[in-house]
Amino acid sequence: PVELGRTGTTVEVLESDQIGTQDSAIVDRLNRLPGVSSSSSGGVGTSSTLRIRGLPPRYVGTRINGIDVTDSASPQTSFDFGGLLGGGIERVEVLKGSQSALYGSEAIAGVVNVTTFQPTEMGFSGNSQFEFGSYDTLSGSASVGHRSERGFIAMSYGRFVTDGFSSRTQDSALTTETEDDGFQQTTVNVTGEYDLTDRATIGAVLYLRDSMLDYDISRTESAGTITRDEVGTRLYTRVETGVVAHTLSYSYFDSDRDVLEQDFANPGSFLKNNYRGTRRSLQYLGNAVLSDRVTLNFGAEYTEEEYRSPGISASEDNTSINGEIIYSPTDNFDISAALRFDDNSTFDGKLTGRLAGVWRPSDDLVLRAVVGTGFRAPSLNERFGPWGANPDLTPEESLSFEVGAEKLFTNGSIKATLFQTGIYDIIDYVNTYVQVAGKTTSKGLELAGTYDLSSRVSVFGNYTYTDAKQQNGTRQVRVPRHDLAFGVETQLTDRLNGSIDARYVADFAPVSAYAPADNNAGDYTVIGANFTFDIDDTKQVYLRVENLFDETYETSAGYNQEGQSAYFGISAKF
Repeated sequence: PVELGRTGTTVEVLESDQIGTQDSAIVDRLNRLPGVSSSSSGGVGTSSTLRIRGLPPRYVGTRINGIDVTDSASPQTSFDFGGLLGGGIERVEVLKGSQSALYGSEAIAGVVNVTTFQPTEMGFSGNSQFEFGSYDTLSGSASVGHRSERGFIAMSYGRFVTDGFSSRTQDSALTTETEDDGFQQTTVNVTGEYDLTDRATIGAVLYLRDSMLDYDISRTESAGTITRDEVGTRLYTRVETGVVAHTLSYSYFDSDRDVLEQDFANPGSFLKNNYRGTRRSLQYLGNAVLSDRVTLNFGAEYTEEEYRSPGISASEDNTSINGEIIYSPTDNFDISAALRFDDNSTFDGKLTGRLAGVWRPSDDLVLRAVVGTGFRAPSLNERFGPWGANPDLTPEESLSFEVGAEKLFTNGSIKATLFQTGIYDIIDYVNTYVQVAGKTTSKGLELAGTYDLSSRVSVFGNYTYTDAKQQNGTRQVRVPRHDLAFGVETQLTDRLNGSIDARYVADFAPVSAYAPADNNAGDYTVIGANFTFDIDDTKQVYLRVENLFDETYETSAGYNQEGQSAYFGISAKF
């Protein structure tokens, strides 16, 4: 853990009150953060790709309670954010910029770190939420935990069911099915810790997700289904010996997907295929506070990944060692330097590093600068999968820079960051996976600010300019050049609060050649409103309206987005 004001890395944070009631899916709230955008193939539960600073999800590492939940059986190892819902989630951190020196592969763009409910008060505590609304949507969640002087245990349960809407758009050249594409999901998260002694602690984490999604197999066939079962667990122990704290952990993650899809060998026929990815990881992490000004982190990790698809099975392992020193030469200046070496069973070893500095010349001003290298190993599917596999692929490499400043005022703050990431020898798909020589670049500017107009009214906003280009100079697909989000929050009465926000996205990159000619992927403005009423100190009712003015738009060409919709809910704490 590092204080936000003492890290050179740009970090955005969503707390529980920004997650539970303001959007159906967390990705819709992440979209409103500077430097973050997404595209999806329909409503809640459909495939959603999160981009950080113009870079797609294969460059984004994702952790839930310390478990790496990226799917090693996906086309390019990544996490699908479409099914990440707010029930039971307490905090989401988005670390932007290359983090390979700490997290290894798939962290060139950044890392998303998710934490679920944990009790903070002694004894029993918890919260619950129930919501219903448009598209016959019903959802509910409950979290309960107990904390004592020696530890805690917590459990969160969430259930989401919706009839949805037709994801595929009408195509003027074809007759397209227009039936609703439903989605249902159950999630369970369990965490616990117990202090064996004053210097030894044991802990455990359990993560379960079970979902089913309806989708259109093609523009003339609507009977597709995707069922997903995910299981993750993490066991760990922490021991303090002198100035060094040791953490030894074992984690396991398994993603099992059954997909009803086209049989390309027999046009007009369909198959239910299974895709399964498994990851096992053993990790040691040491933390040594050498003095008031010097902290040393160091560790080692061994990971095995397996991939299975129809008629194909592949695996690999990776061993890494890493170290980080955090040095504060003065009270207002912090420097961190990190190195990591990864030795993959298939490729030559990769050395990555990151150097970050943060200077606070005054209490109301923070200056940051970061430079880092990264890499992404080709996924097992890219090398051995059923479509266009290429076993000769080698890792991509990257170089990232960013500089930023944050100024605090009496009634608000403003933050600006310039960023650039260059990725060398990227892996692309052109009928087969190929290595493309040259550099793919994403660079731009992030601005964010808040201002209190009065004790009851505040305004907020952020703007991101992104120039993302492939090695041949053409723009990256689905990356908006301009992304603006702004809104107003107001306390209407002592119990009634309201907010309204708008997101304006402009100048999309060219859409896929496979998209319908009359698609609606382009500039759009989406406005939402949220009202909460405090029944008492522990209970609250709320009304949320999404896409207030029923904007017709697509973030992925050929796929509808949610129209005007309303959701009513109640939440309680105990």
